[in-house]
Amino acid sequence: MANSPQAKKRARQNERRFAINKARRSRIRTYLRKVEEAIASGDKDAASTALRQAQPELMRGVTKGVMHKNTASRKMSRLSARVKALG
Repeated sequence: MANSPQAKKRARQNERRFAINKARRSRIRTYLRKVEEAIASGDKDAASTALRQAQPELMRGVTKGVMHKNTASRKMSRLSARVKALG
């Protein structure tokens, strides 16, 4: 348990930051799920549109420190390859 005023403030800040990061992560996952569903349905137009919407959201997660740059790049690369393969 936090005892010093500094530790108490840190605990409050961590809670607030955790809630913000959790919401941002959830938002990113929602966009990725939309791409997955479009790929599963076999609709290339919908999949590419969903992918274009997901890309800035992923990169925003990187700049905000929610996910690592390489992780976001890997996800984008794999999803775009799957969309491209739809034909």
